[in-house]
Amino acid sequence: MFRPTGFADLTNKRVGIFGYGVEGRATQRRLAGVTNDLVIVDDAPEVAGALVTSGEGHDALLSCDVVLKSPGIARRRDDLRRLETHGVTVTSSLNLWLHDVDRSRVVAVTGTKGKSTTSALITYFLQSLGDEALLLGNIGLPPYDPDVDTSSGWLVLEVSSFQCVDIELAPSVVVVTSLGSDHLDWHGTLADYVHDKLSLTRTVGEHVTLVPESASLRDVAKELGGTLSFVDPDPTGLASELGLLGQHNDSNVALALRATSQLTRRSPSEVYGLVRARAHSFTPLRGRLSLVGRETVSGHELRYVDDGLATSALPVMAALEVFDGDAVAIIVGGFDRGVDYAPLARALAERRRLTVVVAMGAAGDRIEQELRDVHADVSIRSASSMREGVALARSSLPSGGVVLFSPGAPSFDHYLNWEQRSDDFVAEARSLLHSPESLGGDSNS
Repeated sequence: MFRPTGFADLTNKRVGIFGYGVEGRATQRRLAGVTNDLVIVDDAPEVAGALVTSGEGHDALLSCDVVLKSPGIARRRDDLRRLETHGVTVTSSLNLWLHDVDRSRVVAVTGTKGKSTTSALITYFLQSLGDEALLLGNIGLPPYDPDVDTSSGWLVLEVSSFQCVDIELAPSVVVVTSLGSDHLDWHGTLADYVHDKLSLTRTVGEHVTLVPESASLRDVAKELGGTLSFVDPDPTGLASELGLLGQHNDSNVALALRATSQLTRRSPSEVYGLVRARAHSFTPLRGRLSLVGRETVSGHELRYVDDGLATSALPVMAALEVFDGDAVAIIVGGFDRGVDYAPLARALAERRRLTVVVAMGAAGDRIEQELRDVHADVSIRSASSMREGVALARSSLPSGGVVLFSPGAPSFDHYLNWEQRSDDFVAEARSLLHSPESLGGDSNS
């Protein structure tokens, strides 16, 4: 079977682009001048010229030499397997890019939670050393897009579990930030998710694999490849100086420091000193425990916090730990992708302070049921819109506390992406911050 080892191998080949979103469009641009024989297929195409998978699209893909699939196309789909059974090579543009690029300049970051923050930290730490660094992948731009210049500097690549399964060659450094349960609708089972997520560490080529010192990753050590190093959390409080909340960020900071040291061959103490000197100018990611604002109602302070990047149970649990001493009204839910919410329900049930859960969407219904199954002593309210959800959360905290948007589920049910959903939360929160009964103003973070 023909198997390309870079984009040049696709010269004059018949190539299918399966999934025509951001990645698919970038792939089409990358193939300009390589081949004009393209088949574009999507499950629900929004542009003329793209074929529908369930219609003539699948048959058209069967006629291709190679199919480059987008991350959203599940690797174990029956129609995808039929392509391979008929001799069609299925891979990804990200995999081909890694064949083409100097991988000694690439660090890849994956994990159930913390991969976006850790990717941003590594990029900032490298820049703090005076080096050129570019943030790419799941958090940024597709690195194979011809509009993105990757010809120089360090390349920091956030990789989702969807993307891990198609990668064959290892970057010089692979970072796994955490391991939980996520995307089970895509992967099938928890065991498949763990295997797929950690496959990035088992790719071909000499590389260092950095993982946090944790029981969950010790338990799956046999699934981890590369020169393996377990990294203890940073004990110095640097995360706080960087404006990051929560103990989990001590681990993210430690991984970023070690990765930066590994890439640049500078001592950990030198990296730490240069980073700490610039820590005050780091801007935490939006949607990751970002303070939207605060208000005073009847003499009590109420804070609004956007944690919209928390699209699985594990980061929601980490967020709850950050506000362990506060009354919390948490807005959860969205698209249901089969995640195990029992651990989240137990974490909510074990809270010692006032806890109100505002549930939205199919995932919210499942979280609500899990809470009832464990007989959690929490108030559960349902909302059909973000406006209603924020208003319910606010009214549930008459003595102050935190209105926390930490959904634990993706946004596919009502929004195009997590950014649009977070923007909606921020807009609704700010409308309340400027309401007549709110005293004090909003302060952005």
